[in-house]
Amino acid sequence: MAVSSSAPLFSVVSPVYQAEMVLNELLQRLAATLSALTDEYEIILVDDASTDGSWLLIEQHAALDPRIRGLKLSRNFGQHHAITAGLDVAHGQWIVVMDCDLQDQPEEIARLYQKAQQGYAVVMASRTARQDPWITRTFSRGFYAVLSYLSGTPQDPLVANFGIYHQRVIQEVGRLRESIRYFPTMVRWAGFRQTTLPVEHGVNGRPSTYNIVRQLRLATDVLLAYSDKPLRLTVWLGLLLAGGAFTLGLIMLVRALLGQIVVQGYASLIISISFFSGLIILVLGMIGLYVGKIFEGVRNRPLYVIEATT
Repeated sequence: MAVSSSAPLFSVVSPVYQAEMVLNELLQRLAATLSALTDEYEIILVDDASTDGSWLLIEQHAALDPRIRGLKLSRNFGQHHAITAGLDVAHGQWIVVMDCDLQDQPEEIARLYQKAQQGYAVVMASRTARQDPWITRTFSRGFYAVLSYLSGTPQDPLVANFGIYHQRVIQEVGRLRESIRYFPTMVRWAGFRQTTLPVEHGVNGRPSTYNIVRQLRLATDVLLAYSDKPLRLTVWLGLLLAGGAFTLGLIMLVRALLGQIVVQGYASLIISISFFSGLIILVLGMIGLYVGKIFEGVRNRPLYVIEATT
């Protein structure tokens, strides 16, 4: 796939949500960093239906600098859908994806690009000394450990969206139109030569909007979308329980024949019924989640809806 010579060298894609407090500083630092590398760049800000003044600021900056482009989604579709919207319109030879909260520091783009020049199509930022609260770091480590086990693919809790990607990689990622979006995993699936680069993790310039409920919802979606191992584990659990029940049945039969059991226990019967009923409901619920995601996928709805552009 040849890259057009008229394409800018860099496209920076950043999903924006409730970022009125940090947008001015973000764009100022981005312009300073990118201008030191080249004049051929574009900045694509995707407003994920913010309720503050983020879109107004994007419009103001875009009116002053044609290299800044804004997309406003019609409702809150989520961070990874917003990233998809930005990638779909990015034309750069190299695409940088970063969050807008200044934890992903614009000054690190030069180092990421320098590393990419060593023959890498993907250079992901590995965030050293993360500035997130301890509960967020703990949840992140647990989530990536579970995801690594269930997906069979090593996952690094220090790596998120921030990185630089060759246009060929983004073209392949763009072909993945499944409704559940998780950008880092899609990049790993696309392949090409990949590496990580340690970067300094910045202090968050605004209150986090990614609360524990949204994190759990994303974690559930990702686990269901990128692994069928939970279903296979339930099969093994069923076989284990069936084997245990068969063994227990033989023991009870032998004891009955030996006259050791005179009256059957009511408590043990109720406990067994309750346990296996709960287990059946759990398994059916897990299957129902997968069926629900299949239903969501086959509807083939657009991944996002753009309300306005600059």
